[in-house]
Amino acid sequence: MRVLAIDPGYGRCGVAILEKHSGKEVLIYSDCIETAAGDPFPERLAAVADAAARLATEYEPDCMALEKLYITKNQKTAMQVAEVRGALLQVAAVAGLTVAEYTPGQVKQATTGYGSADKQAIARMVRLQLSITKDIRHDDEYDAIAVGLTHLTHTRTPTEG
Repeated sequence: MRVLAIDPGYGRCGVAILEKHSGKEVLIYSDCIETAAGDPFPERLAAVADAAARLATEYEPDCMALEKLYITKNQKTAMQVAEVRGALLQVAAVAGLTVAEYTPGQVKQATTGYGSADKQAIARMVRLQLSITKDIRHDDEYDAIAVGLTHLTHTRTPTEG
C-alpha cells in the first residue's frame, strides 16, 4: 500500500509518500510545499493543490491521508486551512484516491504512544521508525510523515491478511 500523507497548510504544507513492504513502513518522499506570504490566498491555494496533484500523478498512491483540522484561536487561519483541506479532497477525488482523516491526537498516539506528545517527540519517533537520510527542516514535514505512519498503522493490506 502506498499513501500520500498531508499535513494541510497554505504557508507550509507537509507532504509525504510512504509504503508498507512486508510489514515495514518505508518513506519514499517527503517535503514541504511552501507558498509566499505576499501572494494572494487563491494563488497559494492553487499552488498547494497543484503540487499535491503532481505528487498523486508521479507516485500513484492508493490513498490520501490527511490530518483533521485543529481549530485554533485564529479563525481566519482555521478557515483558510479548511479551504486547503477542501482543495486537497478535490485532488483526491479527481485522482480516484480514497481519503482517511486523523485527528492530531490520533497521529500523536500512533506515532509516539502518547496522545499529547510534542513536536520534538513526534520528530524523534519518526526518525526511529523510518530510515531517513535527508535533512528535514520543518515540523510540517515530520507531521505529514507521522500522518502517513498513522494510516499505515491503522490499515491492513491484503498481503497482511
